Amino acid sequence: MAGEQKWDKVVRTTVWSAGAGCHGGCGAKLFVKDGKVVKVEGDEDHPWNQGRSCPRLLSLTQYMYHPDRVTHPLKRAGERGEGKWVRISWEEAFDTIVQRLTEIGDKYGRQSVLFCQGTGRDIGGPISLLAYSYGSPNWVQFGLSGQSCYTPRLVAMFATMGDYAVADASQFLEKRYNDPRWTPPRCIIVWGQNPPPTCPDAFFGHWIVDCMKRGSKLIVVDPRVTWLASRAEYHLRIRPGTDGALALGMMNVIINEGLYDKDFVDKWTYGFDQLKERVQEYTPDNVAETTWIPKEDLIAAARFYATSKPAAIHWGMPIDMNPQATVVAQAISHLWCITGNLDIPGGNVIARPSHGVTAYPFSTAELERLYGQEFVKNTLSRKIGASRYPMVRDFRHWAQPDLAVDQVLSGDPYPIKAAWIQTTNILGGQAADTRKHYEALKQLEFIVVVDLFQNPTSMAVADIFLPAATFAEKDSLRSWWTPLSALVKAVQVGECKSDWEINFELARRFNPKGVPWKDVKELFDSRLEISGLTFDQLAQRGSWEMAPEGHPSKPYRRYEKGLLRPDGKPGFSTSTGKLELWSKCYEGWGLDPLPYFEEPPESPVRTPELWKEYPLILVSGARSSVFFHSEHRMIPWLRELDPHPVVEINPQTARELNIEDGEWVYIESKRGQVKRKAKVTPIVPPWLVMAPHGWWLPETQGTEPYLFGIWDYNINQLIPTGCQSQSGYGGGAYKTMLCRITKIKEGRE
Repeated sequence: MAGEQKWDKVVRTTVWSAGAGCHGGCGAKLFVKDGKVVKVEGDEDHPWNQGRSCPRLLSLTQYMYHPDRVTHPLKRAGERGEGKWVRISWEEAFDTIVQRLTEIGDKYGRQSVLFCQGTGRDIGGPISLLAYSYGSPNWVQFGLSGQSCYTPRLVAMFATMGDYAVADASQFLEKRYNDPRWTPPRCIIVWGQNPPPTCPDAFFGHWIVDCMKRGSKLIVVDPRVTWLASRAEYHLRIRPGTDGALALGMMNVIINEGLYDKDFVDKWTYGFDQLKERVQEYTPDNVAETTWIPKEDLIAAARFYATSKPAAIHWGMPIDMNPQATVVAQAISHLWCITGNLDIPGGNVIARPSHGVTAYPFSTAELERLYGQEFVKNTLSRKIGASRYPMVRDFRHWAQPDLAVDQVLSGDPYPIKAAWIQTTNILGGQAADTRKHYEALKQLEFIVVVDLFQNPTSMAVADIFLPAATFAEKDSLRSWWTPLSALVKAVQVGECKSDWEINFELARRFNPKGVPWKDVKELFDSRLEISGLTFDQLAQRGSWEMAPEGHPSKPYRRYEKGLLRPDGKPGFSTSTGKLELWSKCYEGWGLDPLPYFEEPPESPVRTPELWKEYPLILVSGARSSVFFHSEHRMIPWLRELDPHPVVEINPQTARELNIEDGEWVYIESKRGQVKRKAKVTPIVPPWLVMAPHGWWLPETQGTEPYLFGIWDYNINQLIPTGCQSQSGYGGGAYKTMLCRITKIKEGRE
């Protein structure tokens, strides 16, 4: 009929996993017809993305209504790995889980259950609620060696500033680039990340491009020639794992040439003289030799950053995967401290949860308010890694992943007997030393997997499979820096439930007194109370709201206004009230209070004999705009754009090895080999190869021993565990291992 509406309603919501994957934050419009999402667009009125959308979001309908999606609870019917399942009700699933976990907890102690999650997803609130309600201290990113995803950077910033900071692209201002208070950075260092293909930790990748259009110039620190690197003023093609030396070398130039902000340093920092003495060890000549960056480029980049105020640094996960990563992140954060580029327009702005709202207890103090000091004390005393690593004991509440897998295998100091696995495909994407984690998980008596599709992990080890909802099918909260946002449910798919709904119900069964809310929405309202809003009110405002003027979560120069310290005095939320270049926190944890450099565990310098046998540096994990970690390989539109597990090889290297573009090769190390398709490209240097992570083939056989091809293609089989930093956080060697490439005899497929 002419003029008939194409949809029944349009729901404005916030994008966060699952569905689009990523770290979330974008605004989206969901067009609903007959109870189904039929169209997805970016929300042009949302200040985060201003209407822009990634391929993953635009393919949401293929994800939501994929024929292989699991939409009802399942119970394993055969042996693990046989792929035999029976459909069960939610009530049976909940009853079974409560019975089995209670039996295991009574027999071995509640600490014997791991609660495992993935990275960057909307899961911190639900999984911590469930873990603590059950009574387990072991909430962990199982398999992620060294907890090497953002946490090392977070703790370094916290120890230095008492807060966290992000590059300022006007994201805290409702009018964004048109707000007269904002100034574009004159210089942005993009350090160890390629932002446009993804939305990294609470940052929209194309903001860098927006700033470039407004005059920002780039320094890019990356061994690969990314899109941004090709447009940079300075492209520093660093040897992976030497970022700490580079940061210290840049400070050597900035301090010795008097390019630091003397007034700011004198007034607002602690330990500058000691830092000045430390950086004398890192001369441009020494650092150039270590990093493989020409001395002239290093000096020029340091001068450009220091003299381009305001200047910002945007960094990525390779920082967390450096040896002694918490020290490397400390050194990089010192760059914006000594140049006075902190909490100013166009610098690195202090980032706090919008309106002061947190979706889950992030700090020890908040955990104590919710559960009491005795609970926190008992939790910390039993958490894996707490006794060995004071930083792990005191900062956040993760168990240490490398020690966790070792403890599963050894049973020392206490047995681990069950796992709750949610928002993570451990064997398909997250775990270093995949085989080790496979053997560990197979030992456990009971495993629950909460996901949307069967994957290598669920197929290999799950006893119960619970079907989760996409962001379009759930209500949730997001306050990760800015703005305060609501995820608003638009439709229901099958019997799928949100992670919040699943975990809330189980938490209430395990600990009724600890879950006083009648439902999830009432829990959200309690978390939102400090903002003066209810969940429904936030949803009705288009799903987002910026913090009010004068709020501690709103920049700029809050250290001058007494908005950062609990006592309301000017300064920073540290023990000295200043930026601690000499870290009192690190000192208290028994660590060197000043930054330093350490070679990777395998390198041309540290292991020269191994370098002769394996003469290439293996970097894994470059991001794809169509996949998020191990997700989306089954989505037709996305897989068409990125169809094969590849390895990038420089043309010179390929010629020397008689390898042509498109031929199949083995990547080999002393830990084994994986199969990849050669992508011959000049974007990688001759001494490096890059292999994307998270590859499995959902179109292939999923039962044992195949597990969707992970034993052929998963690059993490070549990544060791046990390389964590001295602090316990960081050091996962995902980007610094040595390898060689050999041509497979059959060549092309």
